[in-house]
Amino acid sequence: MPSPWPLVFARLWHPAQRRAHLPVSASDKGVKMRRLAPRACVWLAWLMVLTPACRALAQGDSARAQAPSPGAPVILGRDTLFYLKARLGPFTPTQRAASASERIRQAAGNLLASFDSAVAADNGQSTDVLVGEDVLFTVTDADADSADALRAPLAAERARAVTAAVKARAPTTLLKVVLIGAVLSLAATIVFLLALKASSRLLAVIIRRLRSWRGTRIPALRLRRFEIFSSTQITDFLISLVKGLRAAVILVLGYAYISLVFSFFPWTRGLAGTLLEWVLEPLKLVGLAFVEFVPKLFFIAVIMTVTRYVLKVIHLVFSGIGSGRLELPNFPAEWAEPTYKLVRLLVAAFALVVIFPYLPGSQSDAFKGVSVFLGLLFSLGSTAAISNLVAGVVLTYMRPFRVGDRVRIADTTGDVLEKTLLVTRVRTIKHEDITIPNAMVLASHIVNFSSSARDLGLILHTGVTIGYDAPWRKIHELLLAAADATEGIAKEPEPFVLQTSLDDFYVSYELNAYTDQPNAMAVIYSRLHQSIQDAFNAAGVEIMSPHYRALRDGNEVTIPEPFRPEGYDVPGFRMAPGPRDRGEPPPRPGGSDAGDGIQD
Repeated sequence: MPSPWPLVFARLWHPAQRRAHLPVSASDKGVKMRRLAPRACVWLAWLMVLTPACRALAQGDSARAQAPSPGAPVILGRDTLFYLKARLGPFTPTQRAASASERIRQAAGNLLASFDSAVAADNGQSTDVLVGEDVLFTVTDADADSADALRAPLAAERARAVTAAVKARAPTTLLKVVLIGAVLSLAATIVFLLALKASSRLLAVIIRRLRSWRGTRIPALRLRRFEIFSSTQITDFLISLVKGLRAAVILVLGYAYISLVFSFFPWTRGLAGTLLEWVLEPLKLVGLAFVEFVPKLFFIAVIMTVTRYVLKVIHLVFSGIGSGRLELPNFPAEWAEPTYKLVRLLVAAFALVVIFPYLPGSQSDAFKGVSVFLGLLFSLGSTAAISNLVAGVVLTYMRPFRVGDRVRIADTTGDVLEKTLLVTRVRTIKHEDITIPNAMVLASHIVNFSSSARDLGLILHTGVTIGYDAPWRKIHELLLAAADATEGIAKEPEPFVLQTSLDDFYVSYELNAYTDQPNAMAVIYSRLHQSIQDAFNAAGVEIMSPHYRALRDGNEVTIPEPFRPEGYDVPGFRMAPGPRDRGEPPPRPGGSDAGDGIQD
């Protein structure tokens, strides 16, 4: 126990006493001794009184120093749950208590709606008190020793204390949290709507400003005299870019708003982090995939560049063949374009095969499955297209017709407008555009009226039947004269006439005339028929075909009135006596029946 005398000596040490130690004379000693005697008595009395008090004070301080401390309190709100006295590694009891209090408070707030109870879990060296998967605090052997208890029962007791405290505060805390969350959500909604309105107004202002700058501050992009992008195109691009930025800002604000509102309520607080993971995880994967894809991207760029220049060289060769600047034996110029398309397809397919392993995700099972599925769909759904494509290739190298030829394909007659690898388009003389699949073209018979007309001429032929009473040489002259008078009929080679049959009542004549205008054959046929009619009418030869019956004695001729002889009068019907009436022998079997007065 400390001595009380230092306090007394400190009190007694006074300037007057310090002066008393100075040297004095012998005459003054008596006076001073008489003065100090009363004071010494007073101080002696004080010493007798203060010595027990100082001794009691010192004993009280020592007792307080020796009394055990209750430890650092673990608090939830205003409730003290328990105390921590032992250290845990470098952490003092106070630090441990503060950390445990904060964790209990967070668990009570985050798990407000689903809080069941805190449980103690032994991990061998210590016992953890958990709520769900979150560790609130740890009970060690030192904690058990300081509390004079076993570790497991102590941990269970403290878990029950935490559970009781949290459940006791649950109703009040729940109402408070809901009210605060509702107010904060309302405020966040107002701010979000104001931000949307502000972004819309800002977008409108920017768009108006950009449109007002069109042609002035936003000029056209030119390379010398060549205009690459017009001012309108640049302005539209900038407007689209601004709209895209606004959409991105709205998405960010919307995500921030949803995450913020979710964080206000304990039931949805965990969803904010989940939403963030949903957004960041794909972005992370895309970013990592892009970083890994960069070296492959250079390889793909090199392959595409080489393929592009190879296609340019191939196009240069085939364009020279198509224009006639480059000639190859047994390779017509019209084969140039379809052959170039086929070669281009093969080169592109080869480049794609080389590039395919370097595409992102090309080695994944999903990518392979989708590729197989699409290939199956393509093979099943494009059977007709593939057949037309193959037929188009065959027709290209068969060369049955060219664009502009007059053809007849099955029942369709017209001029070829276009032939592709899939279809052939024909325009009829009635200006009807008909699209015929190449598979049908290949399966049908094709009549080309133009292919020989260029060199040999197309023979137009028409038939006429004349009675036996007309001399055939006269008929030939009239038909050849009609052909010579028809516009569109070639003078060389000369037309010719064929007598195709000798029928019961007439002779069939066929006029054949050459033309080098197959696309106008319908008009030329019409002109030729007109010329035949005019020539025969002018010569007084009746065309009674294919069948014409009349009582020839006294009937009017069939020649049109402008071609009849002057003064022609329709004769009356006469009955002449037959051979028997005149005493003539009867006609031989198989002979003419003209004696009955009727002529066919």
